[in-house]
Amino acid sequence: MEVIQVKNKSIWKAHLALFLVNMLYGASHVIAKGVMPNFVSPSVFILMRVVGAAFLFWLILSFSKVKKPDKKDVLRFVFCGFFGVALNQLCFFHGLNLSSPINSGIIMAMNPIFVVFLSFLFLKEGLTFYRVLGVVLGALGACLLTLEGVSLKSDAFFGDVLLLINCTSYAFYLVLAKPLMKKYSPLTVITYVFSIGLFFVLLYPPTLMEFSQTSFSSIPFDAWIKIMYVVVGVTFLTYLLTLFGLKHLSASTSSSYIYTQPVMVILFTYLFAYIGFSEDYTNSITPIKIAYMFLIFFGVYLTGKKE
Repeated sequence: MEVIQVKNKSIWKAHLALFLVNMLYGASHVIAKGVMPNFVSPSVFILMRVVGAAFLFWLILSFSKVKKPDKKDVLRFVFCGFFGVALNQLCFFHGLNLSSPINSGIIMAMNPIFVVFLSFLFLKEGLTFYRVLGVVLGALGACLLTLEGVSLKSDAFFGDVLLLINCTSYAFYLVLAKPLMKKYSPLTVITYVFSIGLFFVLLYPPTLMEFSQTSFSSIPFDAWIKIMYVVVGVTFLTYLLTLFGLKHLSASTSSSYIYTQPVMVILFTYLFAYIGFSEDYTNSITPIKIAYMFLIFFGVYLTGKKE
């Protein structure tokens, strides 16, 4: 009886952790947009984010026992570093730089659909009629939202495409990381994943070149606060909390919390604009985008519906 209560308590903590993750992410869509490209380029922002988070992870890990990855798991760690950190972050920040916070929040709601499909391929989770229908409707909503950017400007369209790639990449990461959680602690997994991801980020040619050209002395204090929020809150805490949730919940359940991000983004867009903490992006919230958002929501709901 006591074991069941402890397990239920851990599950509730996992749900709370995932909700906090998406609340932090929702605010970051608006906050990060205010830093790029006025003060730092997307590539430099990513480098600062990954270096800062990797340092914090290793700092904490140094006070605990470290179980080195087994040789048979090294390749999985490498893929997690590539999809979960390098490709994911590069596409997200470059996409957000070209698109709008609202579009990025809505497109991220596609993640659970990708996770369901990839879980079927790699984790052998069932693929039902409702899940297939949900994938189709969700993909339709995301495509319509992306095409909506064409009427605005070509850069926005390309930004939405990058955000879709980011969403798919993160889905790969969630599915690939799930088996690692059965053998290693969340802290061990995320520390090695970020260290490998940093290596891939440094391989991206513009990163070091743009870093050397950045005038850090001209970055105002409020921008540094936003950068620290992204590094500590949206990187260090979110990845750690995500792996904690993934340890106690399925990949599909963990990813389903992402559908709260569009709502969070809209709330923080109005809140930050009202208090003057960021630029006013409320004009990018249109009825047609809200309609596409609900179409994606319905698709996500169907992917989790039982027969």
